[in-house]
Amino acid sequence: ELPIIAEDLGIITPPVEALRDKFEFPGMRILQFAFGSDDRADEFRPESYPAHCCVYTGTHDNDTTVGWFNSKPGNGSTRTEEEIAAERRMILDYLRTDGREIHWDLINLGARSNANTFVVPLQDLLGLGSEARMNTPGVAGGNWQWRFSWDQLTDAIRDRFAYVTRSTGRMH
Repeated sequence: ELPIIAEDLGIITPPVEALRDKFEFPGMRILQFAFGSDDRADEFRPESYPAHCCVYTGTHDNDTTVGWFNSKPGNGSTRTEEEIAAERRMILDYLRTDGREIHWDLINLGARSNANTFVVPLQDLLGLGSEARMNTPGVAGGNWQWRFSWDQLTDAIRDRFAYVTRSTGRMH
């Protein structure tokens, strides 16, 4: 038994969904996708998740959660100023937060979901901005440059994440 996760993002055809389901591969849910104007946004909200899925705050192809939340039009974003503002209002209302710790808000949301698996990119755990983004699809240069240093992972971050994983039953 291999622990395979199906990357079922983007345009997925019914035959691909059938294959994923036949082999019982969990699909992916990305929390950053839950708050935009996309027609599929609802399926990325935790209340829509099947238990047999893997939830991420974001992926290597997304901006970090802090960078995404604070983004502006341009700079690689295809969203307009109005779309960004509407998305921001929606996430603040949905989470009942002021957004100052948006990365922890999404970490808590994902951890409390019924998804069997929850993945937090290290950049989100550390609360880093766009400077720590791993990859920008369609851009040839400057990708995969961010590097982690152990001194970035403070006792406070470790303790807080341990609390989240314990309190949500995700610590094994």
